[in-house]
Amino acid sequence: MTHAWMPTSPCGDGCLTPGAPTVSFPRRVLRFGAAIGVLAGAMFTAPLMLVLRGRAREGWVRLIFSAMLRAFGVRLEVRGGKDFRSTPPGRGALVVNNHISWLDIVALNAIRPMRALAKKEIAGWPVLGGLVSRGGSIFLDRERLKTLPATMAELADALRSGSLVSVTPEGTTWCGLASGRFTTATFQAAIDGGVPVRPLALRYRLSDGRETSQPAFIGPESLIASLRRVAALRGLVLEIHVCPEIAPGRAENRRELAALAESAVHSALGTVKIPAQQRRRRRVTRPAPAPISS
Repeated sequence: MTHAWMPTSPCGDGCLTPGAPTVSFPRRVLRFGAAIGVLAGAMFTAPLMLVLRGRAREGWVRLIFSAMLRAFGVRLEVRGGKDFRSTPPGRGALVVNNHISWLDIVALNAIRPMRALAKKEIAGWPVLGGLVSRGGSIFLDRERLKTLPATMAELADALRSGSLVSVTPEGTTWCGLASGRFTTATFQAAIDGGVPVRPLALRYRLSDGRETSQPAFIGPESLIASLRRVAALRGLVLEIHVCPEIAPGRAENRRELAALAESAVHSALGTVKIPAQQRRRRRVTRPAPAPISS
């Protein structure tokens, strides 16, 4: 069941950039084996989540997600944001980013473990579903609009209580070469919770510097198909640009706050995105032509 406000993206197979180098079939099998091993290790050591606190717990979570990236041959490059990575637990913030792949949430937790606002379908995903659920995710039923207010209230409570919560305001994945508008509902939760917003900008490229959309999870494909394509890539690099924090009170309302965060992401990536409220062209007043003298 869908509705008129269901987030959608025009991206599909035609958005996938060609010419990406790949690894051999045996190497792909080894990568899947390594990912399964990481997942098994995470499940085996899950009771530690009940015992560890603070930095020790964050270190364990970061280790698991970093190992998952390495299993798929992904190199992570983080630019800026030392304050974000070193902030002690207990200070809430809404962390927002452009959404391209299922790898996004893995990489974010490899940098700084955090809760997530995720669509409910993710809970049933192989490999990621269990990890995301154990991380304290707040699940959103996108097909039932009537549940949205309660979910946003839960998000505001989590932020107010000192949690970092990762949100993808585009609402769905895009190819990375194109992107969607930031919706506003989750930014109201940041305002209600009285917490800052931290924008992060993500870009996938190859080791030779070429930007690639191959890791994108787009169109009607299954998660397994996307996993197979990522496992085949050689030299995949994920850049994460940590943008300056947007302090509480800087924006007058959630629309302005969403526009600030979206502009920060595009500025970090070097792309141009005109906020909706600035799309109307200004009328240019032309001087009246001078009279022709006889």
